[in-house]
Amino acid sequence: MASENGKDLVRRFNDEVWGKGNLDVVYEVFAADYVRHDLRPGTPLPGPDGQKKIAADFRAAFPDLQTSIDLMVEEGEFVVSRWTAEGTHTGAWNGIAPTGKRIQFCGVNIYRIRDGKVVELWNHRDDLGVMQQLGVPIYAGSR
Repeated sequence: MASENGKDLVRRFNDEVWGKGNLDVVYEVFAADYVRHDLRPGTPLPGPDGQKKIAADFRAAFPDLQTSIDLMVEEGEFVVSRWTAEGTHTGAWNGIAPTGKRIQFCGVNIYRIRDGKVVELWNHRDDLGVMQQLGVPIYAGSR
């Protein structure tokens, strides 16, 4: 693969799915056997359908979501992207009723690309920062 093909694929995913809400682009970017590794509880649906649901749920909660890629590195079959996102919480998300609050948060995704499609993704985002900005009580230990 040429050095920019993986980066272009990740940029397209970021711009089209997260930035514009063109959710069907996931079928062009993610392989049928795509696997997502996430720090949050639960197991996402497999394949592009799982990624589409994650994006649809998040964009429904933050419909004005804007994202930018701050840094991207490609090494072999891996692309690492450090990104920033911001949006207004106007829909329910993760069991949290809309707060109307504007948030900004960052994350790092590690993509493994094979045959021009994402086959694996490791997602690391600042969910604690999101919860704090939304004003959600954080429980971090025994009482």
